[in-house]
Amino acid sequence: MPASFERSSVELSLLDAARDMVPEISRRALEFEQERRLPQELAQAMAHAGLHKIATPRQAGGSECHPITQYEIIETISRADGSAGWNLMIGVEVQGFAAAAFPAEIAREMFGSAHIIVAGALNPVGRAHQVDGGMQVNGLWPMASGCQNADLFWGQCLLMEGEKQLFHADGSPILREVLIPMSQMQVMGNWYANGLRGSGSHDVRASDIFVADDKVTRVNEQRPQVDSHLFRFPTYSRLAYNKAAVATGIARAAIDHFKILAVEKKPRSSSSLLRERIDAQRAIAEAEAHLRSGRAFVMEAISDMWELIVQGQSVGAEPRAMVLLSCINAVQAACQAVDGLYACAGTNVVYADSALGRCHRDVHIVPQHITVSPQWKEATGRMLLGLASDTAVL
Repeated sequence: MPASFERSSVELSLLDAARDMVPEISRRALEFEQERRLPQELAQAMAHAGLHKIATPRQAGGSECHPITQYEIIETISRADGSAGWNLMIGVEVQGFAAAAFPAEIAREMFGSAHIIVAGALNPVGRAHQVDGGMQVNGLWPMASGCQNADLFWGQCLLMEGEKQLFHADGSPILREVLIPMSQMQVMGNWYANGLRGSGSHDVRASDIFVADDKVTRVNEQRPQVDSHLFRFPTYSRLAYNKAAVATGIARAAIDHFKILAVEKKPRSSSSLLRERIDAQRAIAEAEAHLRSGRAFVMEAISDMWELIVQGQSVGAEPRAMVLLSCINAVQAACQAVDGLYACAGTNVVYADSALGRCHRDVHIVPQHITVSPQWKEATGRMLLGLASDTAVL
């Protein structure tokens, strides 16, 4: 943690609440994987503890925590179980962005309750037609993590007129986001994944649903309805550090599980414990180095950007590039850490109930997400060399 960062009493309480939930989440992790979702009572427990509101505006009942506190809360839950951490992370960011997109009085009405969980997708695969008083919406959104536990779904749509897609004068598509009760959505039940199996990231479908105008937003055309330090933080930077938190939490769990294995397991044809082997000693040392250095870069980049915002300065190209690069690097470092431990652990990890094996499956899903994909490394390099960004991510 940066030396200059001091947590508020609310943030300390929320972090304690996350730590208090770790034993129960850890105990039930295999259950999540088998059921392909989190139990409703556990998702609700996280919501009632305030964890889903750590990035929600204060004016909408949220705690609007510092990015480092957000990171560490998500990381704490991810250390207990990657799927639980991923579900919390998605719920945190969707509710945070959605609540900031509505006027304060509407946001309080829709998001003010402690139990509210929001799923969503800001990829414009829905279709919205303007009708009297609102939008008529159809569409299938993929990978709506936590949808079975959510009360609301916030999905982005292309604006249509008949069969014709509408565009702005500059050629960009006209987009709208719609807030729909999950009770009106169809969950497709098709989440069969290699990792993060417990995240319940099923596709969801809207079939001819009417959404009133006061439940429609246009995030690409207007600034957030909240003017505070957190909501001056660039959108893609916030999306990136959330994902990095999941990865570093999973990697820390992998180190925990490897330590247990190392003091219990005697490798085949050996009378010594795993911890006495040189390759095991090297693996855990390298894992710590990968994880701690990757995580430290994220903390530094987030802190540098936050300081610019607090001082009222604009966030230029280099700070944006550094935050994205640090998050990509942290995810890759987490994968490297887990890979080394997995390779050294022997046959135990090949079984479905292996906690270290689950960490290996889960951590490799994170870099597949577009916000921390290694494909953007070159884009950050362009900006660091003074060239214009060639991607909306930066």
